[in-house]
Amino acid sequence: MSGKAVATGSPAAVSGAANPWLIAMVVALASFMEVLDTTIANVALPYIAGGMGVSEDEASWVVTTYLVSNAIILTASSFLARLFGRKRFFLICLGLFTLSSLLCGFAPNLNALLLCRVLQGLGGGGMVPVAQSILADAFPPAKRGQAFAVFGIAVVVAPVVGPTLGGWLSDNLSWEWCFLVNVPVGLLALALISVVLHESAQPTVRTPQDARFDVIGFILIATFLSALEVVLDRGLEDDWFGSSFIVTSTVICASAFILMIPWALTRPNPIIDLRMLATRQFGACFLVMLATGAILLATTQSLPLLVQQDFGYTATWAGLLLSPGGVVTMVMMFVTGRLAAKIQPKYLIVAGAMVIACSMYLMTNVYSDLGFWFMARSRMLFGVGLPLIFVPIMAASYDGIDPEKTDQASALINAARNTGGSIGVSIISNVLAHREQFHQNRLIEQVVPSSTQYQDALQQITAFFTASGSSSAKAHAQAIQWIGQQVQAQASFLSYMDAFLVLMLISLSAVPLALMLRNIKLGGPVHTGH
Repeated sequence: MSGKAVATGSPAAVSGAANPWLIAMVVALASFMEVLDTTIANVALPYIAGGMGVSEDEASWVVTTYLVSNAIILTASSFLARLFGRKRFFLICLGLFTLSSLLCGFAPNLNALLLCRVLQGLGGGGMVPVAQSILADAFPPAKRGQAFAVFGIAVVVAPVVGPTLGGWLSDNLSWEWCFLVNVPVGLLALALISVVLHESAQPTVRTPQDARFDVIGFILIATFLSALEVVLDRGLEDDWFGSSFIVTSTVICASAFILMIPWALTRPNPIIDLRMLATRQFGACFLVMLATGAILLATTQSLPLLVQQDFGYTATWAGLLLSPGGVVTMVMMFVTGRLAAKIQPKYLIVAGAMVIACSMYLMTNVYSDLGFWFMARSRMLFGVGLPLIFVPIMAASYDGIDPEKTDQASALINAARNTGGSIGVSIISNVLAHREQFHQNRLIEQVVPSSTQYQDALQQITAFFTASGSSSAKAHAQAIQWIGQQVQAQASFLSYMDAFLVLMLISLSAVPLALMLRNIKLGGPVHTGH
């Protein structure tokens, strides 16, 4: 690892003998495992509900508790990494994550499982920002884009692999293996990190002020993020503001947000320096990452749901539909890593946003006769665009950030990705629910007995079922049922068209934000002036 990070006083974890690329692979492995758990349990919820004798609504807290605890620890990861040192803190988080994964697999009831998921989220939430900080300091600027490409594979491909792996494990083994699969990988990562990563001799906490923990700031930011996650994740299921629980959570979220801004802006050493968000460079990167997280998680959830609901795909085939896009994403990560050393980040981000917008536009033409490869090609096009945003935004976000604030920058960028994902899923879930109802009402207006078109269709379909061997009365009932199914299917298709149109607009919103970014010195030292 570069000695420059140590010289600047950055609390880096360095390696004197180990190859930086080995460090990148090891921390990416741990990050992949953590991000995987944000989606792997989603498809296993029916199995968890059945195995523990609870409703699916109760089982969905398995996902919510993980996201909430993940958001909470993100805010404290910067201080804890400085206090304990990055290597020690990373190992603590990884150890807690691995142990809690084991406990999740053997949880005797839902309450025990939720407690273990909280611990798992606390352990996992601290790993990704610290891993990102390690990479930022382990590589010289000229190689940083390629290093973030390796990291990008972990955090971008993992949500895609999660539903596929979770579905296969639940179908063929049991839901417990969605958690137990982390144990051998976690133990391997613990051993490798202990060997290849060495802590800098530079003291991580140099003054009493550095060692002072901003308790009030932490409580405010953690409350805001956790309440926001609860509102976004539970809002649709609990009927939004028709639920007193959601109303209370929203009031708590808004109050914490209003109080945390003046507090963070007036502290000399806040838990998270929100002033970074007011800068042109980092603020734009934060918003682009928010949009990227929204699109990534929303498409990863909505596309498998579409093909299972309206095309009759199994969970395994729905997961396989995402696989070609995942392969393209992995290849493009390395391509983009090289391009990032030669092309300004803002131009790569614009290109990526336009490519993703095109892939979303293709999916606005969805209909019942589409085959596997049409949607797979759309996902592959998405896989081309995503790295063009992700890698440069990771590199550009550190431009203008003082070395001692690298951990805080990592925490904020990862909070943007996580929160953006929750926002995206919430938006698309609401679009699908409300627009499907809207389209169904409009279509039903045309399906009335007085309509000649309806009567003609009813007669033709009744004749078809009669020719198939049904009695006249039964064929008539089958025809009415078939027409109702078609109305529902068309309403579903139209709602997905609306959802993909919304995602296309979100992608295009990244274009003006990217153009706000200033040019950086490619392959040179990172600019440290604000």
